[in-house]
Amino acid sequence: MLRQDSNDDTEDVSLFDADDDAPRRSKKSKIRHPVASFFHLFFRVSAIVVYLLCELLTSSFIACMVTIILLLSCDFWAVKNVTGRLMVGLRWWNQVDDDGKSHWVFEARKASAHGNKASSEAESRIFWLGLITCPMIWVIFAFSALFSFKVKWLAVVTMGVILQGANLYGYIRCKVGSRKNLTSVATTYLGKQFLRQTVAKDDQTAS
Repeated sequence: MLRQDSNDDTEDVSLFDADDDAPRRSKKSKIRHPVASFFHLFFRVSAIVVYLLCELLTSSFIACMVTIILLLSCDFWAVKNVTGRLMVGLRWWNQVDDDGKSHWVFEARKASAHGNKASSEAESRIFWLGLITCPMIWVIFAFSALFSFKVKWLAVVTMGVILQGANLYGYIRCKVGSRKNLTSVATTYLGKQFLRQTVAKDDQTAS
């Protein structure tokens, strides 16, 4: 679902084609929402740090588990409800209609007519870097816990994969459209990058 809100000071920021907006980078390099940018990374990075160091800091598994789950829950709420809207102009949520049917709604706000109200490229990079990298780290933790037979940690790392993976999936759906095939979008992006590299090599050879 695609909606436009002219009263909001955020815009639809590119996920896959950030390189296409190079001429505008100098105008959008500032971080316009420093608090949101900080908390976008704070909770998720803190959960990873606590997971890595908890056995060194305390012998209480319960205390570590509760702390990590609280950080993951705060991160899920903050990213879903605050940082995505402020930093890249995207939102997703679930709503139930009068018939009791559940519907997933994916919003992507288009850029406003005023260029000075555009979201910054720096915020876009911070948002997507944190959104994509941290779930991958939790997946690595899940395989590590599984193969090292740390069964008690599987519930914690599974929670990390689910909560952060849900936000990643939701925002990618917001970005590419709820009805588009994510595989085709990724294939198109990789094809563009390959073509770009091939052209660059041909230019270097010709020169």
